[in-house]
Amino acid sequence: MNPSADDDAPSRPGTVQIGDVAPNFQARTTMGEMSLSDYRGRWVLLFSHPADFTPVCTSEFVALSRASDRFKALNCELVAISVDSLYAHLGWIRAIHEHFGVTVSFPIVEDPSMVIGRAYGMLAEDAPDAATLRATFFIDPDGVVRAKLCYPATIGRSVDELLRVIAALQRVDSDNVVTPEGWRPGDDVLLPPHQDQASALDASGEACWFHRTRPDRQAKAGK
Repeated sequence: MNPSADDDAPSRPGTVQIGDVAPNFQARTTMGEMSLSDYRGRWVLLFSHPADFTPVCTSEFVALSRASDRFKALNCELVAISVDSLYAHLGWIRAIHEHFGVTVSFPIVEDPSMVIGRAYGMLAEDAPDAATLRATFFIDPDGVVRAKLCYPATIGRSVDELLRVIAALQRVDSDNVVTPEGWRPGDDVLLPPHQDQASALDASGEACWFHRTRPDRQAKAGK
């Protein structure tokens, strides 16, 4: 069965932006048939890879599988997608297990027609293949795309950075704060900028009224 994009898909390929509802789809995976909507109520890291049995993708799958418990702790599910067939996926994860002693812990979606990849704008509508497809979408429990990352086929992603972005998104959702450069759980957070003239003038005595930090209260509370 070829995957299919549902009516939630954007009208044109390449139009999925931060704040959009992630296009739903139904497809076969290495863990059975699934729909993206099955994951509502949980965070989802939907990530694509150019092809099975490639060195960069293999390194990512090994690292992501080894970090699966860290994603689970953030209520985040991993979902991979590639244009290769289900049978190629199964052969690849068997080879990973044999050579690295790692069991791939997340489903790999088959997308041979590239309908899902194009719905998400992971590759150009007229692309002859998926050679440039290495995109990552951070989808919140309501099915909304909250962040995107895109890399060329030659550059591997950082598992630590993927975890950091999820943690930061969850942190700003839980409180009226924003996170500074390189923020990690436990670091100081930033207060949002003043939104009106009166509060800006009242803040004139602050050391730096446009860059206000405070200790992370959640970290202090042991959360």
